Amino acid sequence: MREADLYPPVKDLLVQQGYDVKAEITGCDVVARRGSEPPLIVELKLSFSLALVYQGIARQSITDTVYLAIPPFSGRGVRGQQRDALALCRRLGLGLMIVRTSPAYAEVLTDPAPYRPRKTKARQTRLLREFEHRVGDPNAGGVSKRPIMTAYRQNALRCAALLAEHGPTKGADVAKGTGFTKATTLMRRDVYGWFEPAGTRGVYQISPKGRDALETWADMVSALATPPTQ
Repeated sequence: MREADLYPPVKDLLVQQGYDVKAEITGCDVVARRGSEPPLIVELKLSFSLALVYQGIARQSITDTVYLAIPPFSGRGVRGQQRDALALCRRLGLGLMIVRTSPAYAEVLTDPAPYRPRKTKARQTRLLREFEHRVGDPNAGGVSKRPIMTAYRQNALRCAALLAEHGPTKGADVAKGTGFTKATTLMRRDVYGWFEPAGTRGVYQISPKGRDALETWADMVSALATPPTQ
């Protein structure tokens, strides 16, 4: 396929919508006019790339109605590729077309429009809750070689440290000793494998994996003496 092969389907689509269409006008791949409306520009490329996005942004100095036209996404993760491309185009106010040559037709996936992000209240609440409950700033931004220290992991370390010091302990007493009221639930779920039932119902002890965690996060354990925010 050549870029020129994308032009006929794009032109046919625009002509059907009442546009007069011409190619290669002062550096623009496709320019269309409909009555007294501002011009519509389409840039053609054989794949979605940063260079194509830059080209589209440059055309926005001429008109707000700019489309990027490419063949269908292919290879692994097609849905993810298309989703990410659409998100980027919408954020930048660019339109996106998919062009097929057999049979020949062009399909608009998104039209140029001002970007109006929708805020998700639940995600914002979750973010702020984690921010408030996490003690200190234990993670280095961008580092991924060791697990992220979350507020949940900090509370698990509190429980593990108390069990390591006092031995098998009732969940209620762990909650009282750590100041973390949901200690019993956390130890029962045992997300990290740090806790074990100690034989008596509601009594827990630290596992070998939990002791290893206390050594790995020794610096954090010492910083967690302050009772947590519930």
